[in-house]
Amino acid sequence: MDFAFDARTEELRERLLAFMDEYVYPAEPVAAEQRARLASPWDTPAVFGELKAEARRQGLWNLFFVDEHGSPGAGQGSGPGAGLTNLQYAPLAEITGRSPHLAPMATNCAAPDTGNMELLAQFGSEEQRKQWLEPLLAGEIRSAFAMTEPEVASSDATNIETRVERSADGDAYVVTGRKWFISGAMNPDCKVFIVMGKTDPEGADPRRQQSMILVPRDTPGVEVRRAMTVYGFEDHEHGGHAEVVFDGARVPAANLIGEEGAGFAIAQARLGPGRIHHCMRLIGMAERAIELMCRRAIGRTAFGKELAAQGVVQNWIADARVTVEQLRLLVLKTAWLMDTVGNRGAHTEIQAIKIATPRAVVGILDQAVQLHGAGGVSQDFPLAELWAAARTLRLADGPDEVHQRSLAHRELKKYAGLR
Repeated sequence: MDFAFDARTEELRERLLAFMDEYVYPAEPVAAEQRARLASPWDTPAVFGELKAEARRQGLWNLFFVDEHGSPGAGQGSGPGAGLTNLQYAPLAEITGRSPHLAPMATNCAAPDTGNMELLAQFGSEEQRKQWLEPLLAGEIRSAFAMTEPEVASSDATNIETRVERSADGDAYVVTGRKWFISGAMNPDCKVFIVMGKTDPEGADPRRQQSMILVPRDTPGVEVRRAMTVYGFEDHEHGGHAEVVFDGARVPAANLIGEEGAGFAIAQARLGPGRIHHCMRLIGMAERAIELMCRRAIGRTAFGKELAAQGVVQNWIADARVTVEQLRLLVLKTAWLMDTVGNRGAHTEIQAIKIATPRAVVGILDQAVQLHGAGGVSQDFPLAELWAAARTLRLADGPDEVHQRSLAHRELKKYAGLR
């Protein structure tokens, strides 16, 4: 690996850092003030539209997206995406992670839309890409990915019980089931759900029972029932996390993504890039925590000396810096492997970063909260909300224990023949 950023990445980094300083950080309190005056807390504050327009004007748009439906480097900004490799995108996603509730949305690089756009680009039909991918890339609509269910252990996706049944006339599918923690679904701009359900519940192969299907929000039988809080936060900027009920929602057969039985494989293809994107942004969250810790330590006095002079505070800051540097190297290695040998070839590293990064960043944020005292758990600093987001990512896209189990199996397999 070459540890230096190439010229294109460096140029985009400089532009993105300036965009954050000039537009994003100042917009954080503005967004909160505007949201308090909205008719519904799920409506989008006007400042988001201003940020998106400025990001597009500056060419900081769809940075995650690869043109030509999966060809890294294509287009170099001439198409809907920036044409960056994972290695090029990693430091940019890290920067947006410093303001995870604004910057990813401003640049049209926010989950779950990113994963849904990649899924549609890779597996969607021409008609599906025209109807849904193009407006998503343009930032005109939002979307949601409906996989997790409250009645089963969804860490094992083969447990999913939602039914996707072919109609008697063969022209449609009927979707019935209950999902929850469906990110982005509370936002009225969320116009479509990508739903994972079973088309062949009795199939011999449990990984061929599921399929993916597009269900427009306005389909009769679709009910966005309630918002799910995350450690008490409703996560308005992200579009919330909803409980959604599909009660006989009928959609055209053409809304099936790929073929029947391909849902599990499509989900795995979608989640790999999503996991590394989360980890990239988590590093940015940790960097902001370190910055806030340092500013707080220098600016506060207790028991006759600055907090910065306290040994325990120095240890927190030093350990946080070491941890972030280690995590960044592992994430960059993973990005490089995904670019050079593909997602399958980087499977072990993807699992490793998904285990290590949220866990370590939660620890850094926890110490930052501690250093800020009562302010750390308040709305006057971003730390409490950052902590909640980071802690949630120990569950999202697969809990730690699932990745540990799979990673351990891979390691043990190397020695199975030595018994």
